[in-house]
Amino acid sequence: MEVKVSENFAASGESVWDFLREFGGLRRWNSKGIDSVSVEGEGVGAVRTIGLAGGMELQEKLEAYDEGGRSFSYSFVGKKLIPLDDYYATMTVVDESESTCRVDWGSTFEHPSMDADAARKLVEGIYLAGFAALKETVES
Repeated sequence: MEVKVSENFAASGESVWDFLREFGGLRRWNSKGIDSVSVEGEGVGAVRTIGLAGGMELQEKLEAYDEGGRSFSYSFVGKKLIPLDDYYATMTVVDESESTCRVDWGSTFEHPSMDADAARKLVEGIYLAGFAALKETVES
């Protein structure tokens, strides 16, 4: 399955990328429900561990990084909190003008234990919540 969500921001692409470029910097722009973020390793191959409310943890591996293209990709690793297989996501910042941009957040995954609509709604909901937090940070 493939899911893609895009959001426009009243901020330059460079200013939005400043928040997204650091794989371990998730809490700089999204602290809602996230208690901690730690990273093991550097660059492609690094694994970030996201501590969630209630003591749960999610691990993501940086699979690709393109500074010039303002894009990075990651996958889920370790113990699964979300029942998706082969999850691979990419976030890309696209300039719309000097003072506005769009962020595309998309993924591909398998959903063997969920029906397609539930899986799509789950992933879209995560992306929309992330965009809301990013928008609050970069546009304030």
